Amino acid sequence: MDSNDNPDYISPKQWQSRGELEILLGHSIFVIDEGATHLPTIVLLHGFPTSSWDWAPIWHSLSQSYRLIALDMLGFGFSDKPNSHRYSIHGQADIVEALVKTKRLDDFHVLAHDYGDTVAQELLARQLTGAGAGTWLSCCLLNGGLFPETHRALLTQKLLLSPLGKFLNRLTGYSKFSKNFSSVFGPQSKPSEQDLENFWRLINFSDGKHIFHNLITYMRDRIEHRERWVSALQKSTIPLGLINGSVDPVSGDHMVARYKELNCRLDYLAELPLIGHYPQVEAPSSVLKHYETYLQSLLTSDAIVPND
Repeated sequence: MDSNDNPDYISPKQWQSRGELEILLGHSIFVIDEGATHLPTIVLLHGFPTSSWDWAPIWHSLSQSYRLIALDMLGFGFSDKPNSHRYSIHGQADIVEALVKTKRLDDFHVLAHDYGDTVAQELLARQLTGAGAGTWLSCCLLNGGLFPETHRALLTQKLLLSPLGKFLNRLTGYSKFSKNFSSVFGPQSKPSEQDLENFWRLINFSDGKHIFHNLITYMRDRIEHRERWVSALQKSTIPLGLINGSVDPVSGDHMVARYKELNCRLDYLAELPLIGHYPQVEAPSSVLKHYETYLQSLLTSDAIVPND
């Protein structure tokens, strides 16, 4: 995502200036909405512990053919970060649906990553019961903990979830963050120092680091609602695609193997052999190529499983 490598680079400050704050369910939520309104719409859901800025490396190219709408979920990025709030995947899903209603979206595609995958699973479950907002045309998932039994949480994540979590927040500085964050990237696609500094600033916007131990409770949500969220993938009537970095230590090729083993719906699969947990940041051109191929395949109803 470094400005020296990408002519379409968007800094966090530029990203913020291009979005706006929307009041959704009583919270101030950062939303960026770009691309002609007559174009097909994609709603993008980011991961933990980052923000919608994760989508910046693929944003410009996608916005040429699609209207793109992304938000910083509650507790992330430029959105509100209440300290005493009980953060939950269901609550984040409610905010996404409030955004869908505010934007008056009739139908749209969904592109999600990591924490956003779990939010997408809850939203997908609502779609399948007819209770969801709008109509999903497709869903594509990047690396995420779709199955709690295959999610290999980092030690830092486990500690944040423990009673020591709030104390760990106070002790974690930029150096520790840089080491842990870089560890989930592929060996040849590590984030630059500029990237790491930008991610760190976004995490700390409005003193956001102090709520990490509250946000991380989504890992418990995944266990509690496993059957509902896995069933949503197995019984989906909506096309589902995976674009996955294989060397991700958290949700790499072992997650894809479990996805197949559980017979979840799969209309498109791209496995990126040298890429880690953040495919859209590490290999934006590959993600763009595969995602656009996936969307085109839907027009002919042809499922494609490419070799990469």
